[in-house]
Amino acid sequence: MLLPITTPFRSDETIDTPGLTSNIKKWNGTGVTGYVVLGSTGERVNLDEREYLEVIETARRAVPDSMTFIVGAGQQSTRTTISEIERAAEAGAEAVLVITPHYYKSAITQDALVNHYRAVADASPVPVILYSMPDLTGIKIEPETAARLSEHENIIGMKDSSNDVAKFRETAQMVKSDFAMTIGNGTVFNEALQAGGRGGILAVGCCAPKICLEIYRAVQAGEVDRAAGLQEKLTPLARAVTKTYGIGGLKAAMEIAGYVGGDVRAPLRLPSEEAIAEIRTLLNETTAAIVNEPLIKVSEARP
Repeated sequence: MLLPITTPFRSDETIDTPGLTSNIKKWNGTGVTGYVVLGSTGERVNLDEREYLEVIETARRAVPDSMTFIVGAGQQSTRTTISEIERAAEAGAEAVLVITPHYYKSAITQDALVNHYRAVADASPVPVILYSMPDLTGIKIEPETAARLSEHENIIGMKDSSNDVAKFRETAQMVKSDFAMTIGNGTVFNEALQAGGRGGILAVGCCAPKICLEIYRAVQAGEVDRAAGLQEKLTPLARAVTKTYGIGGLKAAMEIAGYVGGDVRAPLRLPSEEAIAEIRTLLNETTAAIVNEPLIKVSEARP
């Protein structure tokens, strides 16, 4: 399992680089296998180019070489996307998670996506992972499109952040066998794993990594009922720190869990005290679900 990590800000909205480093060092010991820096959860769209590189370089220094280090990328044109990827690779990215262009929605057909991603992958100095996030972009990478793109030697996988398990299953069945399908929606983690997913890139894992890893382990062990039970406990928290309260809610949950959540950048806002109380309750309930569970070995948790 990979964590799509947040970018902590101070109250004046400057980047809290010591806080970022502290979080990564703490996550390093949880059993997760790596990180995605500056994806949607990392507020990439709220950073300028200098800050983009600063976060990558700061995170790279804190992540051991034994762990995966992926960087979010993707602008509205193919040309600027390639340029951004080149800078990310120079700053230490091992692979890039590339969001779909979406501003000119009517022009972003599935054929346009195939042409875009092929050109990006041809030019990219590091492997490319497709990123389908229809809730934010309004653009979905359809199963047939993913299958066509999986034929490219420099496109190694896809993160699907929708909750459409049927489409996820269809995609997993259509892509090449060595193409890594990962789920980016914590509310359907168990279901996506059982539908052919290789692992997860879960925002909720930033505040509750243990239960996410336990769900993965349970699925791998064929413990279907246990995986479903743990998923039932995780889903309300996962929904609260993503769709309901957004990144501000996730950062509040991280603070409760002992990480550096920090502020968000305007126009994003932190949740109300009432919402934070709800998040605290959900986090406590999720944590209690695995209090009596055995600790996870890192070797057992690799997606």
